[in-house]
Amino acid sequence: MKSNQFSLLGQKRFLPLFITQFLGAFHDNVFKNALVVLLLYAVGINAPKNPEMLVTLAAGLFILPFILFSAMGGQLADKFPKQKIIRVIKLAEIAIAALGTAALFTGSIELSFVTLFALGTQSAFFGPSKYSILPDHLKSDELISGNALLNTGSFLAILFGTIAGTVLIAMQGGALIVSCLLVGTACAGYAAACFIPPTVSKAPNLKINFNPITETYSILKHAFMQDRKVVRSIVGVAWFYFLGGMFMAQFPNFTRGTLGANEHVLALFLVMFSIGIAFGGLLNNRLLRGRVEAVFVPLAILGITIFSIDLYFASNLIVGAELIGLKDFVTNSAHWRILFDVCMISICGGLFVVPLNAIIQHFTEQRHRARIIAGSAILNAVFIFASSIFSAAILTKGLEVRDIFLTFALVNVAVALYICWLLPDYLFKSVLQTILKLVYKVEVRGLENFEKAGPRAVIVSNHVALLDPPLLAAFLPGKPMFAVNSRVAQWFWVKPFLKLVDAFPLDPTNPFSIKSLINEVQKDKHCVIFPEGRLTETGALMKVYEGPGMVADKADAMILPVRLDGVQHTPFARLKGKVPLKSFPKITITILPPRKFKIEDGLLGRARRAAAGRQLYDVMEEMMFITSDREQTLFEALLKAQHVNGKDSIIVEDAEFKPLKFKKLLLGASILGDKLAKRSAQKENVGVLLPNSVGAVATFFALQAYGRVPAMLNFSAGAKAICSACETAKVKKVLTSRRFIELARMDDVLAEIEKVAEIVYLEDVKASITFGDKLRGLMSNPARLHKKHKVASSAPALVLFTSGSEGVPKGVVLSHANVMSNIVQLSSRVDFNRQDIVFNCLPMFHSFGLTGGTLLPILSGVKTFLYPSPLHYRIVPELVYATNATIMFGTDTFLNGYARMAHPYDFYRMRYIFAGAEKVKDETRQIYMNKYGVRILEGYGATETAPALALNAPMHLKAGSVGRLLAGIEYRLEDVPGVDVGGRLFVKGPNIMLGYYRADNPGVLEPPAEGWYDTGDIVDVDDQGYVTILGRAKRFAKIAGEMVSLTSVEAMVQKVYPDAHHAVVAVPDAKKGEQLIFVTTQKDADKKALSAYANANGISELSVPKTIMTLDNIPVLGSGKTDYTTLQDMVQKAA
Repeated sequence: MKSNQFSLLGQKRFLPLFITQFLGAFHDNVFKNALVVLLLYAVGINAPKNPEMLVTLAAGLFILPFILFSAMGGQLADKFPKQKIIRVIKLAEIAIAALGTAALFTGSIELSFVTLFALGTQSAFFGPSKYSILPDHLKSDELISGNALLNTGSFLAILFGTIAGTVLIAMQGGALIVSCLLVGTACAGYAAACFIPPTVSKAPNLKINFNPITETYSILKHAFMQDRKVVRSIVGVAWFYFLGGMFMAQFPNFTRGTLGANEHVLALFLVMFSIGIAFGGLLNNRLLRGRVEAVFVPLAILGITIFSIDLYFASNLIVGAELIGLKDFVTNSAHWRILFDVCMISICGGLFVVPLNAIIQHFTEQRHRARIIAGSAILNAVFIFASSIFSAAILTKGLEVRDIFLTFALVNVAVALYICWLLPDYLFKSVLQTILKLVYKVEVRGLENFEKAGPRAVIVSNHVALLDPPLLAAFLPGKPMFAVNSRVAQWFWVKPFLKLVDAFPLDPTNPFSIKSLINEVQKDKHCVIFPEGRLTETGALMKVYEGPGMVADKADAMILPVRLDGVQHTPFARLKGKVPLKSFPKITITILPPRKFKIEDGLLGRARRAAAGRQLYDVMEEMMFITSDREQTLFEALLKAQHVNGKDSIIVEDAEFKPLKFKKLLLGASILGDKLAKRSAQKENVGVLLPNSVGAVATFFALQAYGRVPAMLNFSAGAKAICSACETAKVKKVLTSRRFIELARMDDVLAEIEKVAEIVYLEDVKASITFGDKLRGLMSNPARLHKKHKVASSAPALVLFTSGSEGVPKGVVLSHANVMSNIVQLSSRVDFNRQDIVFNCLPMFHSFGLTGGTLLPILSGVKTFLYPSPLHYRIVPELVYATNATIMFGTDTFLNGYARMAHPYDFYRMRYIFAGAEKVKDETRQIYMNKYGVRILEGYGATETAPALALNAPMHLKAGSVGRLLAGIEYRLEDVPGVDVGGRLFVKGPNIMLGYYRADNPGVLEPPAEGWYDTGDIVDVDDQGYVTILGRAKRFAKIAGEMVSLTSVEAMVQKVYPDAHHAVVAVPDAKKGEQLIFVTTQKDADKKALSAYANANGISELSVPKTIMTLDNIPVLGSGKTDYTTLQDMVQKAA
């Protein structure tokens, strides 16, 4: 289906037909309503004795040709090119307009009735051609849009024709005005018909049956041999015309006789009724989102019944006297109820008829479509004619028009009950949808993906709350089957729901039950399964069972992921205290594109089941990632976090133990940002030289609020590196703190920085803030301030600098979308909630410390505690204990240091420890597990990837690896000469940097080629997706023609001397090309011990270092990584 149905109005294959039918409907309604006014109000003719009866007769006379000639119109439309039929019909309309002109000027009622009959005749011929020509000119996915536009055009034409005919005929010289209008529109309609593109005859050999009685019988017989839903729709549409014809015909009598109102009030009723029908049709299209089904038909027919009955009682309260005008009518509040009833009847009518018409057109064979449409038109005419006769019979008994309304409403009660009996599922869905939309403003996205899944699909969804099954039952198309745990199916409050849906009680412990479910899915069914098997207790994905994956695999079914969002905030979830609860949160249902599992044919049994389970988990994780909001700025994410979690939630605290709430953080960012904005330009890179602290966070977001780009400077790198970073990123101003400079003893460093950039002390900025500034900050709207600067999510958000462990640091430019994508990737894999407390001592100038330790928790509404140094091995464990931290970030070097100093109870509340930046040693992992009962979840990334690429998680964990790649990341491995296992890793994804700033080209962005980033790492990816780092490409030595991984050598020596710090570097060697130098803090390190270990474990002698060098301390960077650049220089000098 086209995303914008109105685009058809710009297409030559559709616009001429639209104009033709619009002008035709307008022409008919101008004459019809002008005639009604003439009859009722004796304008231009002698007053008839019984005007109400004549109006009813006129309505019947216009409908009679549809009964007599629709069959002929259907035959002609199938036998001849439809555009020719339409042109002949429109040519005849000009002659009919001339006849109507004569009737108006002579005031002849008889001639007016002849004209009315002729108009009905040409409409009867036009209808089958008009609707059956659509498939000839439109694609299959444009049919719904084309029919919707034609219906809308018809309603608008009825509206404008009603107004024109009713108002113009009552004016002085009205007959002349109306006559000119009739002839003009008829000529314009013929001109438009001449531009309708040609078509091919569908049944050129069809023999025309000129007997209207036998042909009508034949067409109706064929129509009722169609599919059951088509037949029911034909009857349903006819019933709509039975009711609608009665209302349209009786509104004049009702207005004049019951309400005592003039023709202007009649025009108001006709306008409201036409607009209501059109609005109901558009509303239905919006609710169904292009789906051809009758979900709201039962609810609509009930609505027609209820408001028709109320119209009777409302009109009983009105006593008509002299004819009143429009102003007097609408100023009387007693009439408002009548207007409301009329409006709701028409809206419900639009909701009722539009999907039924669509079903007729969509499910009818194209070769017979024109005649089936003609059959429907015949039945519609019969019902309208019957409605006229029925109404006239009631009036002859001396009853009033309002009695007709009540009689028809009571008959409609039986029809409504019958429809609800026929379509109980649709009644349940429509009522449930209406309630849920009113309460939770439910929005459904991606409905087109449901159709793409085909007839056989396993629908998998995250399970957030008890409201999930009703939501899916109400808003998913059709009637999906729900796989329900047989134990849950016995719960008394679940049983009512199971009676309203197709439920399959499933015993997960019984293999035969699973087989039965597979058999059901193989019958081309849509089956809903919650892979987690229970409600989430974390707010994120929990354990994903393999069963749904196996069902999809065995049944050869598509997997259709569905994300439920917002439900976690309802009282129906089990997340009190973990996520903020709201009474009426907005709920979003997102249907993602379907996919099919690709499992090797050779995999069988448990291995195949495990493979299906892994792929299912990947689908669920990717679903969580794709459906999360990533296209926003960091400051917008902060505003959203405050909105979701509450402005009084404590979000950040530092070593000063002065916790900061969201509202204080945003207030500080607004006031400080205003001051900093006056010292810098939009999009300017502004240096930040601060330790982990509340002030650093406030400064970071202050710059973000006003569209400045923080350049996070590594204060541990030394003056030369900091100055180089400033020059590389063209940083002209550096924000810092006198207190920090004093405590860090960085006066000399600062003196060097001042040579390349202006130093701005935050103490001075704070002192310049006046009472007026604070007042303006309190009165300001942070969201509006940020929006004013027009910062795009694709724009640079911050600049970080590579560690320089193997060369000159480079500026890494990350966009808002880069960082937000990585935050979403991490939260899609690991559960965070408001009961967590993050302890972060990794510096914010490091991507791990900034994204993982600071932005991830803050923007997720999780409190984070910031500590300025990871090197305080005794203090950090104490603070972890004191703050009740549950999540921690670190490197192997730092974690090893904490393990030596910590008390066994210091990590009593710790849930997860995430490690990265360097390989985690087995000894470190074991001591945390054995002594503290905590698993270290090792990950992998780079500054250029914002930073995370892969991560072990509680659901998928493999010791020695860095986990599986995160959602949304593509990778490829390129062969490296001399390396037999794995390859050089290249990655691509939404978290990959915008590009580099290089020292030799300052301030000029160098984007990665085609979006691919070369990590420079040699890795291996196993069949389960786990990534193992073999080493840096630069950290391979070529010895005697063989490639030797320095990282592997370091891993070996760590096994021999587990309690010391080691590093291995390579230096040139005249005989073998290169040789290995083993640098260690182990004083008694011995080459013989290394050789013995290598021989015992089958390691090549080439991997045994020939030279050992001992140091008291091996140099490390601020991030905890070994400083190989400094170490290489030391080794070279020593050599």
